Amino acid sequence: MSAYSGVLEAQKTFRRAFGYTPTHVVKAPARLELLGNHTDYNEGLVLSLAVDRYLYIAASPRNDGRIELFSAAFPEQREKFWISEFTKNPAAPWTDYVKGVLAALRKRRVHFAGFNAAVFSEIPVGAGLGSSGALEVATAIMLRELYPFRLGLGGAISPPRRDSRGRLPRLTPKEKLFLAQACGEAETEFVGVKCGLLDQISSLCGKEFHAMQIDFKHLTVEWLPLIGELAVVVCDSGVQHAHATGHYNARRFWCDAAAKVLRAKSLRSVEPRQLAAQKSKLREREHGCAYHVVGENQRVVFAGRALDEGDLVQLGQYLFQSHESSRDFFQNSCAELDLLVELARAHPGCLGARLTGGGFGGATINLVAWNDAEDFMKRIAAGFEAATGKKLAPMRCRIVDGAG
Repeated sequence: MSAYSGVLEAQKTFRRAFGYTPTHVVKAPARLELLGNHTDYNEGLVLSLAVDRYLYIAASPRNDGRIELFSAAFPEQREKFWISEFTKNPAAPWTDYVKGVLAALRKRRVHFAGFNAAVFSEIPVGAGLGSSGALEVATAIMLRELYPFRLGLGGAISPPRRDSRGRLPRLTPKEKLFLAQACGEAETEFVGVKCGLLDQISSLCGKEFHAMQIDFKHLTVEWLPLIGELAVVVCDSGVQHAHATGHYNARRFWCDAAAKVLRAKSLRSVEPRQLAAQKSKLREREHGCAYHVVGENQRVVFAGRALDEGDLVQLGQYLFQSHESSRDFFQNSCAELDLLVELARAHPGCLGARLTGGGFGGATINLVAWNDAEDFMKRIAAGFEAATGKKLAPMRCRIVDGAG
């Protein structure tokens, strides 16, 4: 679907929900984690991409102090509440991500009034493409359009001014990072998933034809060209993950416990030699999680060098190694993801493949020679259906700019 078509669908969704045309439509892209699995909340390194699957929010202000939310994906989970009442609703869990962002911005002294908002998304839910992060980012961008604000280190600062055509200036790189922190707080403190800022930073800071190398210890972003005769293909296993069910938080517990035993502030500070020397001090799950995260940080560094040198074959090998580490040590893969990676490995045009995102289901990311992409998608779909009886619809993705 083109961006223009997505905007039209968002407007149509809003008119269906509220009976009139919205004043604004914003969008936020999905993200793909190229390398760096579960390293973000360990102050580690990640290579990620913003890709051309978008979540749209159409919205209009209202003057009665109420907020009403509607989603095309969950039409029965409509929600209405006062701007002073940000409470979780088990009957409409998707709205928690919106409320969490509003609460985080209110905490930063951002002033806003009521609004109506309708969500339309192209991003598969539960596939590991950062759908919740895109919803959080789109919420923040939408609120900025309705009630202009700007964030600094200590919270809200003087708001931006619209130009003669009513447009706000684009967010600066620093503003994007401040906004990502607010959106991340919505997920960790309001929703209750103890994740890092990968999804939010990726959705905001993406750059067309580039991979982002994100340092979560120093909160910096560098962009590395990802060009050449290469296709990025996503294969959704059809197994939905649910981070808040406990798998994600459990992995973070083991990572934090391992760092504590190793007397490190985070696993980012742990070197492979140090981990090997102190293996006997760690419980099995502590060591498995630490081994994976420490190795992932190394793979991100090496992959960055491979990108600098234009060595896409070597880059692909790091993806295969990453998946093996996720499967064997971090234990956040599943049979369907392992099958997809093995099918990809068997195709001569595939340079690398691995699970992407939180794991426990979701999707794989595949780097494929451009001329082989169509055959790759056809063969992997046939192989997956033959083995599982389930249909597979591989998606070829384009690397795009971030929101704002």
